[in-house]
Amino acid sequence: MLQISHRGQMMPPSPIRKLVPYAEAAKKKGTKVYHLNIGQPDIETPAPMLDAVRHFDFKVLEYSHSAGNESYRRKLADYYAKVGVAVHYNQIIVTTGGSEAILFGFMACLDPGDEVIIPEPFYANYNGFAVEAGVKIVPITSDIRNGFALPPTKDFEAAITPRTKAVVICNPNNPTGYLYNATEMESLKELVIKHDLYLFSDEAYREFCYTGTHTSALHLKDADEHVILMDTISKRYSACGARIGALVTRNKAVLDSVMKFAQARLSPPSFAQIAAEAAVDLPDNYFDTTKAEYESRRDLLVSRLNKMEGVFCPNPGGAFYAMAALPVDDADAFCQWLLESFSHESQTVMLAPASGFYGTSGLGKNEVRLAYVLNKTDIAKAMDCLEAALKVYPGRI
Repeated sequence: MLQISHRGQMMPPSPIRKLVPYAEAAKKKGTKVYHLNIGQPDIETPAPMLDAVRHFDFKVLEYSHSAGNESYRRKLADYYAKVGVAVHYNQIIVTTGGSEAILFGFMACLDPGDEVIIPEPFYANYNGFAVEAGVKIVPITSDIRNGFALPPTKDFEAAITPRTKAVVICNPNNPTGYLYNATEMESLKELVIKHDLYLFSDEAYREFCYTGTHTSALHLKDADEHVILMDTISKRYSACGARIGALVTRNKAVLDSVMKFAQARLSPPSFAQIAAEAAVDLPDNYFDTTKAEYESRRDLLVSRLNKMEGVFCPNPGGAFYAMAALPVDDADAFCQWLLESFSHESQTVMLAPASGFYGTSGLGKNEVRLAYVLNKTDIAKAMDCLEAALKVYPGRI
């Protein structure tokens, strides 16, 4: 009898998308669903990006260079220079979304059975990338009570084994919104140098920092051989469907290895590179309005949550996510109940249960992630739904 591979059986479902069938069923019943479960912004993709694709003159849609179009990589190098990161365009490999950058980094730097340490809760799809690469994730727990600050160095060192090869961070963090400060980043630098580890830094939300400034892993001095930056235009320019990211490092051996993986998949998508290149030409103040809008949405969401009886939500310093502890016995069951059995004025809210963002079994059982990617009117209505639901939920504690 044919069998699915062990890898296929181990591949986890997305905690962000697994409740979609319940949301679809709710909509068929006429219930409006406010989607706070997924980081899909409602802010419009910049018109110059779309116009660049519409007006691009070509007769053959060709492969690009496996590392991405040189013109785009040169502009990306200029973009990084503006945020204080000095890299040559040949130190950038354009990828099919940030997801491919993460997977390429794992595949190039790690062998099956190797271990990576990640502060939890962490972006759930890291689990999938680890399964694909045959890598084991070792979680180090951060705490909602201090806003999910970076765990102390001693916790990392206690987790290091002979198979440990890397530390992975997301800064600002998805799902917590925590912004690692310069001191925390320096401590990570010292850790990876001391133990000869890679530092993978997912910086998808760099532009959205509200309570401090962003410290890139590539700002860290004397760590060039250790740092691999993973990036994407998805959230920065509200272009999730473009699937354009980048792997950036000054480590030539890593670049040479990643290039072989890039060649094996031929090239990143051409139309999306055209759009991404146009994005780099947006005015320097483009993010001012977008960032202010997200900050305003954050303030509304966090304020409403913390006014609800039994709810605690730390104020996130960046990205557009918040984690909240709810007075429920099982957040997975609660999130399903919201879609399957509850409505408030023919409306409900879709949340992401936090258990899927933890690597340690049993953690996050009463926590949820909320993405403040909707306009404030919709966020307010979504909070009305949540507040009403918590008053009548049978599993309230």
